[in-house]
Amino acid sequence: MAAKVASTCAASTGAAAPSSLVAPIRSGLDRLLDDAGRLRRRCYALLCHQASLSREGVHAHLALAAAQPPAALLAPEHGFYGVEQDMVASRDERDPWTGSPVVSLYGDDASSLRPRPEVFDGCDLLVIDLQDVGARYYTFAASAVWAAEVALAAGCEVWILDRPNPLGGAEVEGNLLDLDFASFVGAFRMPQRHGLTLAEIVLLEARRRGWDTASLTVFEVEGWRRVQTWPDVGWPWTAPSPNMPSPDTAAIYPGLCLFEATTVSEGRGTTRPFHLLGAPGADAPALAGRCEERLEAAGLNGVSVVPAMFRPQFQKHAGAVCAGVEIRVVDVRLIQPVRLGFELLLAFRDVLGRAFGWRAEPYEFVSDTPAIDLLAGTDGFRLGLEAPAALESWYASWRHDEDEFRAERDSVLLYS
Repeated sequence: MAAKVASTCAASTGAAAPSSLVAPIRSGLDRLLDDAGRLRRRCYALLCHQASLSREGVHAHLALAAAQPPAALLAPEHGFYGVEQDMVASRDERDPWTGSPVVSLYGDDASSLRPRPEVFDGCDLLVIDLQDVGARYYTFAASAVWAAEVALAAGCEVWILDRPNPLGGAEVEGNLLDLDFASFVGAFRMPQRHGLTLAEIVLLEARRRGWDTASLTVFEVEGWRRVQTWPDVGWPWTAPSPNMPSPDTAAIYPGLCLFEATTVSEGRGTTRPFHLLGAPGADAPALAGRCEERLEAAGLNGVSVVPAMFRPQFQKHAGAVCAGVEIRVVDVRLIQPVRLGFELLLAFRDVLGRAFGWRAEPYEFVSDTPAIDLLAGTDGFRLGLEAPAALESWYASWRHDEDEFRAERDSVLLYS
C-alpha cells in the first residue's frame, strides 16, 4: 500500500525562478503542530536533533510535548543536543526538560546505529524530524531509514516531518554508490548529491526494501519547490551538526567531505570547517594556484580559492599551523560540489606529492576499507589516480549514473 502524504502544496505551474516563489515555507513539524491533537493518547518515540525547530524556534520535543510528551527520544550522530564531534559516541541519558529517556543511535560500534526493538515496547508511533543537508555521506538519512524499519517491524506507525534540502532538489551529481562499499557514510545507492529530502529518501528505500507503507505518513514541507536552495527558504540556519555552521558549508560539503579521507586537515577544529584545507609545512600560494588551475580546466564555477593559514584546535594537526587554502562561496547556484571536491583533492595531491596521504585509521566503524573508497562509493577513484584515462572514464560514467538515479527517484518525488 502507498504511504500517506499530508499535503497542501499547490500543483506545479512550471519551473519558475526562485525569486518568483514567494509562498511562505513551513516544515513538516509546523504542519503537524497545526493539528497536534492527533498526538493525544499516542505513545510515541521521537527521532530528532537540535535543528528540529518550529517556525517559532521551539524545539520539536518541546513543541509536541504540549499535546503529548514523547515516551522516548532517539538521538542520531552528534547526540540529541548536537554537542558531540564526528565519530564520538553519545550515551543514553534523560532529557532535563521533558524527563523523557534519550536513546543513543550512535554508540561504540555499528550495532548501536539501529534502535533496539525493545525501544518501541508500548509505543505505537515513531515520529522523525531531522534536517538533512543533501549529501550521501550525511548520516541522518541512514538513521531515519533504519529507525523506521525497526519501528515498522515492531508494529508502529511512522510519521516523517519533512524539511527542505538546503542544496535544492533539482540537481543530481556524482556516481552511484557501489553497495560493496556501503557504510554509515554511504548507506544507499545514490549519488553524492542526491537532490532528495529526508522523506523522499525514506520513501525511496521503502520502495527498494518492499515495505508495506500503509503505516508510513509524510508531512510535506508547505510552499517549497525543488529549485529553491537554502537562501530561498527564508529560515534562520541552525547547525544540524557541529561542523555544519552555515548554508555555505552545506553547499560545498558533498565534495569537501572527501578530505576527511586524507591526511590534509578539512578545517575541523576551526570556525571554518570544510572551507579551510591545509597541512603543516605546505606552500599555500602554490596550493591556491594549482586549485584555481584545476577548477578552471574543469569548468567549475561558484567558488573562489585563496591562500590561507590556520591552526586547528582539535582533530588533524591539532595545535599546528597549517598552510593551505580557503574555499569561498561566490554563487551557490553555480557550484558543482562533488566534482569540486575531487578536483581540489587532486590539486592537493599534485602539490604535496609524497606528503599527501590517505587516512589509515578506522572510519565510521569500518577498518577494512579505505575511507576514500567509502566516501567515493567505489575504489574506482583511488585506483584510477595512477591512470589519467581511467579517471576521466570514471568521471564520464557519472552521466549514466545520474540519469539512472533521476529515473528511479521520479516515483518518490513529493515536490515540483
